Amino acid sequence: MKNYKTIISMMSGTSLDAIDACLIKIYENNSFEVIDNYSYEYPAEIKQKLLNLANNNGNVADVCLMNFVVGELFAKTANMLIKKSNYRKSDIDFISTHGQTIWHIPEEKKFGDIRTRATLQIGDISVISHKTGIMTIGDYRPKDIAANGQGAPLVPFADKILFGLDKNRLIQNIGGISNVTVLSKDCDTFAFDNASGNMLIDYYMQKLFNQPFDKNGSTALKGKVNKIWLNELLNEPYYKLTPPKSTGRELFNNNYAEEKLKSAPNNKYDIIATITNLTARTISDSYKNFIFPKTKIEEVVLGGGGAYNLAIIKYLKEYLPQVTIKTHEDFNIPNKLKECIAFAYLGYYTVNKNPNNEPLCTGANMPVVMGKISY
Repeated sequence: MKNYKTIISMMSGTSLDAIDACLIKIYENNSFEVIDNYSYEYPAEIKQKLLNLANNNGNVADVCLMNFVVGELFAKTANMLIKKSNYRKSDIDFISTHGQTIWHIPEEKKFGDIRTRATLQIGDISVISHKTGIMTIGDYRPKDIAANGQGAPLVPFADKILFGLDKNRLIQNIGGISNVTVLSKDCDTFAFDNASGNMLIDYYMQKLFNQPFDKNGSTALKGKVNKIWLNELLNEPYYKLTPPKSTGRELFNNNYAEEKLKSAPNNKYDIIATITNLTARTISDSYKNFIFPKTKIEEVVLGGGGAYNLAIIKYLKEYLPQVTIKTHEDFNIPNKLKECIAFAYLGYYTVNKNPNNEPLCTGANMPVVMGKISY
């Protein structure tokens, strides 16, 4: 009897860069082996439609249609990975998919006599399972919300498995949103979203330089940080909220970026330098306010697209001279595939009917088995 599951795990984040997929084996001892991977870039028209929805610019018909369109694309990505890997579909135990977040409501809302939070990830798993012929698990976040959590962050569950507790370290992802997992011998594991990660940087790069993102942070490094604008940006109330907390495009969207641009410096390089510095500053401030009072940290492990931004790393080293900064590659974990690997673990625990949320990270009132299954 084999002692592993063979999984295709797929992830698309708030930056909407691509659907990333990996073929991975997870063994009974919780170790893993990446077999192959594949990325599928969203066609421009679909990416724009998803960005519109994530910026609250669409209608119910758009959401309905895109749920199935994204499901088709996730299925296509999985099938392309199978073809590339030379595996057979019968070799794959299941697919795990995060889907595509288009809206997230982490704060409790009252509607009539109902109080609840809410979230919506599209990319219907019934479409994926039918088009691939493989059992598919997805829609993880709602079960945590049903247990009074925020449905985010979910990756800390895998962080604890992947990195362990041999050292006091922070696992810092810098994607569209930046989020951190605290792994320490001094306190229970907890996590939260720091702030916008690359989201605002990408928006200003597209608007001011007609570039999708600031490759290697080279544009930011040509500018100077405008401290007046930086201090104004730091007045955002989210930064002062106590964890557990999560955020996304429902806050740091295009309208937010345009509003902040009204008081920005004239030099466009200074705008990118300052907004990049904001990412590093909000990360370091969140450590000082919410983490360092609880535990002494030895190292920070960077992941996500921001791990390649030399300006972010430069500013982080200035703000955090007392900690060692590493990347996922230092732990033989491919940075590009980290969140795919994480959702493979979430699916692995779902299949085995074991809880796979971290209540201290999400605010849930109990451990739950997240994920829906389409056979």
